[in-house]
Amino acid sequence: MIHLDEAELIGLQQALDDEYKSWTTYDWVIKNFGEVRPFINIREAETRHIEALLNLFQQYNVTPTANKWIGLTPKFTSVKNACAAAVVGELENVALYNTLLKSTTKQDILNVYHALRTASQERHLPAFQRCANKNN
Repeated sequence: MIHLDEAELIGLQQALDDEYKSWTTYDWVIKNFGEVRPFINIREAETRHIEALLNLFQQYNVTPTANKWIGLTPKFTSVKNACAAAVVGELENVALYNTLLKSTTKQDILNVYHALRTASQERHLPAFQRCANKNN
């Protein structure tokens, strides 16, 4: 069985923690403001991101960390403010994956990191930017 080195394990844990944070934050927004876009769509995408990372944990026979963000996410006064914060969160997510891509040479992990970075950069970030820039 192929094992993860310490940097790879830490990287997977950081990626999962960041995806948990995003999912939990977006879930809080939905619970407080209703089924608003783009949060409903992107929360579902975050579910798929978490599943992709959990599959890697399973493949390498490593126990994933639990979601520590329940009840700890930021609170927002409006959807627009939540979108502005989500822009920052997605930029941080892209930066994290840029770093994590240097932490491994394992192609399966690299494939997941590339896919998740692309989703954040090309889909989530523009959706939240549009939401944050609305005049309502």
